[in-house]
Amino acid sequence: MLIDSHAHLDSGKFDSDREEVIARAQAAGVDTIVNIGFNRETIPSTMELAEKYPFIYAAVGWHPTDSADMKLEEDLAWIERLCSHPKVVAIGEIGLDYYWDTAPKEVQHTVFREQIRLARYLHKPIVIHNRDAHEDVVRILREENAGEIGGIMHCYSGSWETAKMCLDMGFYISFGGPVTFKNARVPKEVLARVPNDRLLLETDSPYLSPHPYRGKRNESAYVTLVAESAAEIKKISVEEICLMTSQNARSCLSLG
Repeated sequence: MLIDSHAHLDSGKFDSDREEVIARAQAAGVDTIVNIGFNRETIPSTMELAEKYPFIYAAVGWHPTDSADMKLEEDLAWIERLCSHPKVVAIGEIGLDYYWDTAPKEVQHTVFREQIRLARYLHKPIVIHNRDAHEDVVRILREENAGEIGGIMHCYSGSWETAKMCLDMGFYISFGGPVTFKNARVPKEVLARVPNDRLLLETDSPYLSPHPYRGKRNESAYVTLVAESAAEIKKISVEEICLMTSQNARSCLSLG
């Protein structure tokens, strides 16, 4: 069995066939999915999915690209209330994104820091979005003592040196579709070096489809393709990688 530790099945891209997509994931052996609500629109739809399907859990937080739209005090209070729900297993995805110019860096930093502080207060792990902001993400995680709660470096794309800093703070490193690409030398090298007990798999569906679906809509069933690539890189069986990463996800997110 497999866990897709990061998906967006509430996306409008699944409006025409969401139930079929979820059924295909189950048929492929995906027994748990963590859906991510990351702004005012997707948090409610994520909660609806988690309440409808016993095997879908939720993470709720504020994405850095939406941070300029966050009503900080009001929305933090909302996230805090939702974290008492038994299906909410993490705060995320939160972090920094310097690729898209949708929010000033100082606003992103404030929103990121405040959510880490809330997670520490609630003793919840965090799910980190990091795009082109490796140095600042690590610095803020350290300054805010995020190692006290740990969490997941989602769809990791950085260097081994950065991964090692995150591992030293107690974080798990998660890989998705890009690790299946033939030219993905660095992600493959990093995955090979991540300790077996700190490795997670994800799809980030509907985004970042693995080979041979690159450029098409991703879905949770395709986490099996990520598992196959990870097993090849780690030189262990697919069964071992599935068991190992599922145990890791359950440990990190306190999944039932």
